[in-house]
Amino acid sequence: MIEDFQLRVDPRTAADEGRIINYLNRHHGVAPGRVKKVRILKRSIDARQRQVYVNLTVRCFMDSLSDMTPRYEPYVYGDVSRQPQAIVVGAGPGGLFAALRLIELGVRPVVLERGKNVVDRRLDLARISREGIVDEDSNYSFGEGGAGAYSDGKLYTRSKKRGSVDRILQIFNQFGASENILIDAHPHIGSDKLPGVIRNMREQIIASGGEVHFQTKVTSLVLEDNCVKGVECADGSRFDGPVILATGHSARDVYRMLDGADIVLEPKGIAVGVRLEHPQHLIDQIQYHSPQGRGEYLPAAEYSFVVQVEERGVYSFCMCPGGIVVPASSGPEQLVVNGMSPANRGSQWANSGMVVEVRPEDIGKKYDKFGALRMMAFQEDLERLCYEQSGRTLNAGAQRMVDFVEGRDTKSLPRTSYAPGIHPSRLDKWLPPMIGRRLQQGFRRFGKLRPGFLTNEAILIGVESRTSSPVRIPRDAERMTHIEVAGLYPCGEGAGYAGGIVSAAMDGERCAEAVARLLLPEQ
Repeated sequence: MIEDFQLRVDPRTAADEGRIINYLNRHHGVAPGRVKKVRILKRSIDARQRQVYVNLTVRCFMDSLSDMTPRYEPYVYGDVSRQPQAIVVGAGPGGLFAALRLIELGVRPVVLERGKNVVDRRLDLARISREGIVDEDSNYSFGEGGAGAYSDGKLYTRSKKRGSVDRILQIFNQFGASENILIDAHPHIGSDKLPGVIRNMREQIIASGGEVHFQTKVTSLVLEDNCVKGVECADGSRFDGPVILATGHSARDVYRMLDGADIVLEPKGIAVGVRLEHPQHLIDQIQYHSPQGRGEYLPAAEYSFVVQVEERGVYSFCMCPGGIVVPASSGPEQLVVNGMSPANRGSQWANSGMVVEVRPEDIGKKYDKFGALRMMAFQEDLERLCYEQSGRTLNAGAQRMVDFVEGRDTKSLPRTSYAPGIHPSRLDKWLPPMIGRRLQQGFRRFGKLRPGFLTNEAILIGVESRTSSPVRIPRDAERMTHIEVAGLYPCGEGAGYAGGIVSAAMDGERCAEAVARLLLPEQ
């Protein structure tokens, strides 16, 4: 017999199956000895009041374990080595999930990735922090796994209308992610665990007869009669087939290539700001309403803020409890920061992007000459300014939080997780006023919402500018192809249709399904 229960328990009880069973015996009338096994289906923390509770949905297997089955049926990937092929450009979440879905549907994927495999990428990431040297094709944005592989691996999304979130989480779990991602309200794999999951996905693609090519940079589309027939690469190679373009939000050369080929693009609003870094123990104290912080049974605390300031959103983005700030530049003369967390979220710092909504009409007429790429040009200028302000190094400018809000110099800085180092800088002066002014007002309001949050123990590190793509590649909503060019399937964050790992993965699957309808119309 199987029975499900909704529980609201203290953190210690939630962490122990025996205590959960005792709670069921005492509060839900379950006779002692009947519950043979408890499976947690969903888990979330309610810290709105001084007493912190954990909400659980639990499935109890009563009297025997004969009814106990796996959480889900594994997805099956057959042999597609002799099937029609499609080209997938980019091995981030959009591209990888597109490739896996193509295999499920009977299409052979050929994945082309400009960067290195997920393990070899690590050496290039280390050089960025240690030597300030950025490989333009292997960095925090480019390489197997995409931007998500080494920038946290958070799997929370609000984009539930685009597909099945549970399906995406189950596939991640099938390829090695912790079962906790199927349970937690804000699932997280961790930047230390996600590379292994990505490697397993790649091995499945190859085992099923697909191909994965690294250090293979696509430089042009093969166009015939306004239809994409394939791609050509920097090394002179050519790959034929319909193209799922899943290149991520930082592939500026791809946008320029498309623009140069007169393929219709649109400028898209982005969000720009800073990385805000607090001591994690302070965030724990604030969020859990306790001078002792999180204690033994609660995870490193998260936060989420959003307000409207002067008709633009100001909000936290990509919050990384127990994380570190990383240099996310993807080319020369750029200074960009991002955040990540290991699976245990065990560092002494918490960080998040604190950003301001910027629309195309906000940036001024001087960018009109860039046409559809004008938001990208604005983004590039800001990253170049940040680099110049930092002495043309990746040693980032930083300012204590209250100093920024009050518009004053920071004399000294605390320790930071940002490996290339920081130096005092007047971010309040050199950030564009439309961003800096709104951040100052937003921080004041966040400080009122959470007393203690606005503090000089926290620092701002600049600049955070890669929140999303500055370009949208317009497509037909039904066919998923470009609105004018057949055979081109713009996909994921880079096309302007996703905002994170899960939404990009779901979009990749939708593009794969559209390609399968083209290549296998009788199925």
